[in-house]
Formats: sequence, C-alpha cells, structure tokens
Amino acid sequence: MARPKKCRRICGRPAHNCFKPNGVPMSRLSQLEILPEEFEALRLADQLKMSQLEAATEMGVSRQTFGNIISQARFKIATCLVEGKALVFADEESEL
Repeated sequence: MARPKKCRRICGRPAHNCFKPNGVPMSRLSQLEILPEEFEALRLADQLKMSQLEAATEMGVSRQTFGNIISQARFKIATCLVEGKALVFADEESEL
C-alpha cells in the first residue's frame, strides 16, 4: 500500500490559468497540466534561486521529493515548448 501524500506548503499562484502558443486556439492544442506543487517548486528554485534544500524546507518536503517535483515540472514545460502544447495550471481543488 502506498504511503499517503504529505501536505506541501504552496505560497505562489500563477497569474493566469494557462500558457499557450500565440495565435493557436486552445481547442486545437494538446494540453499538459502542471500541479500547484510543481508551480511552487519552479517559483522557489528558478525565480527565487533557492537551493533544493532551502526550497524543500520551505515546501515542507524532503530534498529528494523536491528534486522529483522540480524535475517533473521542468519536463512538462520543456515538452510544451518543444511540442507546442498548452500548459494548464491545475486548481488545488482538482487535486483533492
């Protein structure tokens, strides 16, 4: 049986609900969803330039868990940029 997911502290919110290629209607794009914890990891590591240990402490998770979260977030962003997909920001309520 899997261990229950530990609560993560999330302080940052995206300014909009999606990011997509210019000039292409949303209905014609494939979409990838980025979770609130992935967005927070990007904010802490890439915008605020925190180390993984500092950011993990801020989010209330282990450094290894933070590394996994940031890796998944960066993969999703790279996929959207390379393949021209829309990046949709999930609501916290959709996680529950």
